[in-house]
Amino acid sequence: MPRTDVPRPAEPTRIGVTGHRILPAAVLPSVREGIRKLLSGADLEALTSLAAGADQLFADIALDEGVQVTAVIPGMNGTEYESHLGDAETRAGYRRLLGSCGTRVDMPLEPTHEQAYFAAGCWIVDHCDLLIAVWDGRPALGPGGTGDVVEYARHAGVAVVVLWVPGVSRG
Repeated sequence: MPRTDVPRPAEPTRIGVTGHRILPAAVLPSVREGIRKLLSGADLEALTSLAAGADQLFADIALDEGVQVTAVIPGMNGTEYESHLGDAETRAGYRRLLGSCGTRVDMPLEPTHEQAYFAAGCWIVDHCDLLIAVWDGRPALGPGGTGDVVEYARHAGVAVVVLWVPGVSRG
């Protein structure tokens, strides 16, 4: 259920991210520029699950901009989340970024990976003032994907900024 009891500040102070794991090269320059612009401000906090693609890009830029990053780790057994992140390079990026985060939130265990991802996405929405969606606008490929998190945010009344290049397919 969306939160309704938390007042929103005039200027966002907590910025969350949701987005695709695979980002075509054609979108990277505009996505990077958009994230940098949105993260340029005083006293910001960045909320991310540190997943492959958009989440790790967002965290890297936030850290480069001096923004505190909070890692929201989906509730999976043991180190299973890390093994779900993809190749060795992505897992190494996850560990590097996690070590640089100011805060870590471990979500409760969920029955499925999809539910774990969605619960983490909803937690980010419920704790942010603005959600950046690195999203092609298409429905989620699986339950709990980017499209579902964006829909949840819009239903919850959280402002969403979509960063993507029109006409570019996620692949």
